[in-house]
Parts: sequence; structure tokens; C-alpha cells
Amino acid sequence: MDFFHTLIALLESTIRVSVPLIFAALAGLFTERAGVFDIGLEGKMLGAAFAAGAVAAVTGSVGAGLLAAVLISVLLSLVHGYASITQRGSQIVSGVAINFVVAGSTVILGEAWFRQGGRTPALAGDARFQTITFPFAEELRGVPVLGPIYANLLSGHFLLTYVAFAMVPISWWILYRTRFGLRLRAVGENPGAVDTAGISVIWMRYKAVICCGILCGFAGAYLSLAMNAGFVKGMTAGKGYIALAALIFAKWRPFNIMLACLLFGFLDAFAIRLQGNPLPLIGQVPVQLMQALPYILTVVLLAGFIGKAIPPKAGGIPYVKER
Repeated sequence: MDFFHTLIALLESTIRVSVPLIFAALAGLFTERAGVFDIGLEGKMLGAAFAAGAVAAVTGSVGAGLLAAVLISVLLSLVHGYASITQRGSQIVSGVAINFVVAGSTVILGEAWFRQGGRTPALAGDARFQTITFPFAEELRGVPVLGPIYANLLSGHFLLTYVAFAMVPISWWILYRTRFGLRLRAVGENPGAVDTAGISVIWMRYKAVICCGILCGFAGAYLSLAMNAGFVKGMTAGKGYIALAALIFAKWRPFNIMLACLLFGFLDAFAIRLQGNPLPLIGQVPVQLMQALPYILTVVLLAGFIGKAIPPKAGGIPYVKER
């Protein structure tokens, strides 16, 4: 039973760590399906996390923090859209620029406003999300096998955790069962044909980056209002890049994205759990190796286990209307 409880604890950590990856990967799915590559997921998540932590600390309201996170993330998405869609600039350069600007500005603003080394004040009470306990979770906790699964894996998570997993089938339905999704995917594959049909390619791509901004806002808010009690500089720690890796690993399919994010979340949770603990037959493993394990295995998986990942045909190519 000790192994079972250890496994349950590891899977619980996996779910907690995977939530921002799921939000960010789904955000990238919308933009890349529309033909706009977005390296700036990391920056949007970080900006949203800072906005959420700062506003929640000042107002004491988790709702205000979540709204601020979404607004800042959408604003950054629109900046990326203006540079890469309207001005037809390099989508890669625009995304990287957002990452650098946000990484620096959050530290500067945090120090200027709160004088805590770039942090926001610690959040408590109504200023952060609280876990949701399902009915009879405590009473059933002692039931063998099913009790810990219900009480720890299904119950006891934050609201945004359930929203993240709900967004997987919702995203699939939007992309594959609605007119908006059909047009969005068509813009990423053959924008010229979409334009010929009288649909604005520019406006469809802007809709995609707005969807991306909303989801990245949720991811950032989760980091500072749920997973942590406030903003800490650099708290995304490369999660935006791992989300991009998960997006490619999943070949731009929503349910595969969820599985890929859970896999990367499991690797991260496993690495955290092993830090400072000796492995059987191996002994003590350096902490730095454990911290690098998710990134190492990400490279290995992308290099040799997914086969050929074919992105949308018009991805990364600015659209120029034919006259």
C-alpha cells in the first residue's frame, strides 16, 4: 500500500504541474492552426502571472486577478498579432521579443511597486483560488483503492484545474465541429482559398491570437493564484517552451496535447520527488540532473518517438492578399 499511496501522490502532483502546460499548449494550438507560430507563450504566461498576483494583492480579489491576467495576456497577443499579421514581421522574432520584454519588465515593475525583490506580496484567503472538495471525499478517503483516487486525484483541486481539462474536449469541438474552427484550420492550410471565399484571413488570425491570449491568461493566473501564493520572478521556468514541445509532440491534436502535457508533468513531478532521495542500485543523484530530467526527456521524445510532425502548411508565413 505504501507504493500505491506514493503513486497516488505522484499522480496528484502530475495533475497539478500539468495544468499550465495544458492551457499554454491549447493556446498555441489555436494560433498555429491559424498559421501563426507563437514562441511567446512563455512571455504571455509570465505577464499574466504577474498581473494576476499584483492585482490580487492590491484588491484582495481572485476574480480581479484572473481578469487582469487575461487582459494582459490578450494585450500581449495583440502585440504579437500586430507585428506578425498586420506588419507581416517575423513571427519567431516577435515571440522571442515578447519573452525578453516581459521577463525584464515583471521584475522591474515588481520591485518598483512592492519592494520585495520582484515578488508580489503573499496571497491568502479570497485573493487566491481555494481547492474544491467533492461530496463525501473525506468520508471515502479510507476506502481501499477507490477512496484515495476519489479524494486525492478527482477531488481537492483548484477550479482552474477542472477548467483546463474541460478545455480539451471544448477545444476539439470548436476546431472540428464549428464553422469557426473549420475556417480557422483552413486559414492555416490554405489562406488564399479562404480569402477567395470572402472570409478575412487577417481577422481570423486575430481571433486565433485572442483565443491564445485568453488561455495563456488562465495559465498565468493558475501559477500565481493557485499553484503558488503570489508572483515570483521567472516562475514560468520554461513551461511555455515545454508547452510548445507538447504541441509538436501531440501533432496539433487536442486530446494528444492533454496526454503529452500529462507525460511532461509526470516527468517534472517525478524529478521533484526524487530530489534528495537515493535511487535503488544507483544511489544519490545530483539535484541538477533531476531538475534537467524533464527537458532532457522532452528532447529525446521529440527527436525519436513521434515520427514526422507536419505543421499547418501556411504556418509562419505572413499572408499577402492577392490583387
